[in-house]
Amino acid sequence: MLLADVLRVKGTDVEKIGATERVGAAVQRLAERRIGALVVEDAWMRLVGMFSERDLVRAMARDGAAALQHEVQSLMTAPFVSSPPGTRIEAAMGLMTMRRIRHLPVIEGDRLEGIVSIGDLVKYRLDEKELEANVLLEISRMRG
Repeated sequence: MLLADVLRVKGTDVEKIGATERVGAAVQRLAERRIGALVVEDAWMRLVGMFSERDLVRAMARDGAAALQHEVQSLMTAPFVSSPPGTRIEAAMGLMTMRRIRHLPVIEGDRLEGIVSIGDLVKYRLDEKELEANVLLEISRMRG
């Protein structure tokens, strides 16, 4: 299975924030949407980084509440890791594990197709394994 398959099930909506917006606004959006990361865009709407809960924690540990007044671009992760939609789920999970990231933008050429989290990939794999187990169970029942 491919990242494109996950996006077909999950959807392609991506929450974005401007690079010059305040971290406080980013935190508010993360909380409202109940998500762990935002795609960061520059003034020309180009993807320039990722802002995640982990970026916030590092900044809070260093700067305390003052971190909420920083611009997102000063704390975002850049450059960021991405994959094309044709990437196999297992390869994406390996990449995310090796790079210690939990959110992976899916990009085809210059176009952002969506974003997947490690949780999305684990859920997709578990659903796939459950389906396989049910098929095998039905086959064994038909033979029995």
